[in-house]
Amino acid sequence: MSTWRHIHSPPSSGAWNMAVDESILEHIHRGQSLPTLRLYAWNPPCLSLGHAQSFADVDMERVKARGWEVVRRLTGGRAILHTDELTYSVTGSASEPILSGSILESYNRIAQALLFAMRELGLPVELKEEVGHDSSVTTINPVCFEVPSTYEITVNEKKLIGSAQARRKQGVLQHGSLPLTGDLTRICQALVFKDESARENAAQRLLARATTVESVTGVKTDWEKAAQAFVKGFESQLGIHFQRGELSRSESERAEELVKEKYANPIWTERS
Repeated sequence: MSTWRHIHSPPSSGAWNMAVDESILEHIHRGQSLPTLRLYAWNPPCLSLGHAQSFADVDMERVKARGWEVVRRLTGGRAILHTDELTYSVTGSASEPILSGSILESYNRIAQALLFAMRELGLPVELKEEVGHDSSVTTINPVCFEVPSTYEITVNEKKLIGSAQARRKQGVLQHGSLPLTGDLTRICQALVFKDESARENAAQRLLARATTVESVTGVKTDWEKAAQAFVKGFESQLGIHFQRGELSRSESERAEELVKEKYANPIWTERS
């Protein structure tokens, strides 16, 4: 049984959330941190772009008018609006049994834990297989949640959890989003479309292809209940023993540096 750390982070800015994930990755590489499951939320709401996604997809006038932020992820895929959700990140070395092998092999292992967690919440979830992962798909569609990817979690053919993985010399980072409630089409207000008809069409496609926990169950599931289900899923399916923890002082200091140098820096965020 592997010993991992799990962290429940308070709602934070997009730049801080992304910087913390990368800081943990660096510390694991140096042997200074245990492999980590971090569960977190976002305040204010934030649009996150995939690593290679063009900033030209973002309608900054609309984003600013709503008080939202924009950040660029270390991982691939397409845009996600983070609000009313639980976000998870899994960080460890590539030699960690759960994260070893190919991207899809590790993705599949983590998906088993996510399946268990969603069933704990009463959701009739399924695993989407053999459709090609977001990280490798190129398309004009800027919205992540419209397209399920291999080993992602669906309900009645609608995408429920969107995830993406990055592999670096420091190790492996996978993070993903579970929308708990709210209007998924809000993301269409943050992106550029050729006209309002195209925006409305995108919103309707999204509703047809993605869903939230509340839309499926008919009841609101609070963040803490969802977090407990995630921990139980990872313990039950992956043989992990968790130690509840916090960021170390070194991890926090490095995250602050990464916010300034990278995640809150237009050079990183606003590239085409």
